[in-house]
Amino acid sequence: MNPIEILQTNVMDSINAKQILTQDNNTLNIFTSAVEHVVACYKAGGRLYIAGNGGSAADAQHLAAEFVSKLARDRNPLPAEAITTDSSIITAIGNDYGYDKVFSRQLAGKLQGGDVFLGITTSGKSPNIVKALEECRSRGIKSIVFTGHDGGPAKQMADYCVIAPGQKTSTIQEIHIVLAHTLCECVENALFP
Repeated sequence: MNPIEILQTNVMDSINAKQILTQDNNTLNIFTSAVEHVVACYKAGGRLYIAGNGGSAADAQHLAAEFVSKLARDRNPLPAEAITTDSSIITAIGNDYGYDKVFSRQLAGKLQGGDVFLGITTSGKSPNIVKALEECRSRGIKSIVFTGHDGGPAKQMADYCVIAPGQKTSTIQEIHIVLAHTLCECVENALFP
């Protein structure tokens, strides 16, 4: 295929996945519940922690920036942190405890009762995201996961599992960005009417 055909295929895959999402009432209801929980978290003085690997790590940082700075309107900052950014912490935990614990160990040191964790994993199989979700569950902290395919093991561990449609990682990641921006927009609308 030439570049035009590849682009057309990718755009159509993205459009199709987004249309599937808009018609999936179960996923839409789970997403709505997750939004309501994040709003309640912030109203109670909690914080949002976000993590992912690779492109999903970049998405975690992107979303944290939207919450702390702003998405669409001038407002007070909201406490959010991507736990993917501190190379000293990540390499220390990876070296001392293993890469699968780089997020769960941070959460063990940071989480307070009213906080919420959002994990991003296109496969739902990332061991460090699954361990982070397990850490949340063991502490009674609510968790959200944005994932793809069948949700993987993360689906069983998260309180709110939002599965993005799509067959390719790139399509799933595009849906994750739409979900992240929508989450932030909904929170802004609820807290800063």
